[in-house]
This record gives sequence, C-alpha cells and structure tokens, in this order.
Amino acid sequence: MANIDTNSGNDGKKGKPQRQTLRVDFTPMVDMNMLLITFFMFCTTLSIPQVMDVAMPADSDTKEKISDKKSVTVILGEHDKVYYYEGKANYEDYASLKETNTVGLRDMLIDKNTANYAKIKDLKTKRFRKEISEESFKMKLAEVNRSKDGAIVLIKPTKESNFKNLVDVLDEMQICGVGKYAIVDLEDGDKFLMENLKSKGTLTAMAE
Repeated sequence: MANIDTNSGNDGKKGKPQRQTLRVDFTPMVDMNMLLITFFMFCTTLSIPQVMDVAMPADSDTKEKISDKKSVTVILGEHDKVYYYEGKANYEDYASLKETNTVGLRDMLIDKNTANYAKIKDLKTKRFRKEISEESFKMKLAEVNRSKDGAIVLIKPTKESNFKNLVDVLDEMQICGVGKYAIVDLEDGDKFLMENLKSKGTLTAMAE
C-alpha cells in the first residue's frame, strides 16, 4: 500500500476547508501487472512458428530413378487452380494433365499413397492411445516415409500462383502422409501441357 500526503500545513483556521491526507492503494495495480505479464508470456510461447521440413533437390548430375507408378507432378496455377499428372508427361494427350483443387488433390494423393497413409494413420492412433511413446512414433514414422511404397510428389509453382497455394499443398503432403516431396522449377514442357489443356489439345508441338 502507498500513501500520498497532500497536506500543505494548513493551520485549520475558521472558515477554511481542511485538507485531508489522500491514501491510494496500489495493490490492485500490482495484481493487474502480474496478470498482464503472465498473459503476454503465455501468448509469446504460443506464437512460436512451426517448422516444416521441405526437401529441395540437390544439384547433381546423378538422378535417382523414380517409378512412374508412384510419381506425381503437381503444378500450382492461377486463381488457386491445381494441375497434376502421374508419371511422365504425355505431350500428345492433353487430357493427361488434370485440373483439380485441394480437395481433389487430397483424394488423389491418398489413393496414390494408400499403403503409407494406412500405416501412418495406425501409428497416430497408437500414439493417441499411449500405446507407443512420442520418440517411438517419430522413429516408425521416419521408417514409413523412407519406404518405397509411398508416393513421390514434385511440386511446381507458377508465377501466377501465390504463397498460400504452396502452403496449402505442403499441408496436403502432411495430411496424406507423403514423405517424399520436393519443390522444383516449372519446365517448358509443363507450360505446354497447361496451355494445351486450356486450348483442348489444339497445340500440336511442344514449345521449346
């Protein structure tokens, strides 16, 4: 408690008001400051950014052979559009490039990554039921991601796409249990596929 004395030494003469000592209790202010400090410390802890591991291709002359049955190329287009084709690009068939959205992309990835998706879902269930520890979960999850049964996704943003589109697709990688994915540059062949799809196959030759 703190006291503030405002008495100026008035002798209390007749007809003049008496000045009283003002007593101000600062204890509630201390409690409020402690609550505010605790609140801001708690909010700062919650605002720690979450880090997502993203695999970027290394500059190397040796290229790992990727199975066409497991590989998917995802192209981020304009107006939140998503395009994809499976395996190698087929420049003669414009319909080989399919247009979809994040919901359709998720269904396709789950179907493509069925084996690993089921294993990861089972691991998450066991972790939730406390049947396995967090350390054991991470080790088994890494083993599943390294297996050859999972899908391999190449993500190719375009200049017309935005950062939100990329984040949405990366989220789908986590949701669908895709452990092998990379962000790579868009190629001329991919641009041709997109233009040929929009023109319904009227382009006859791939632009170089």
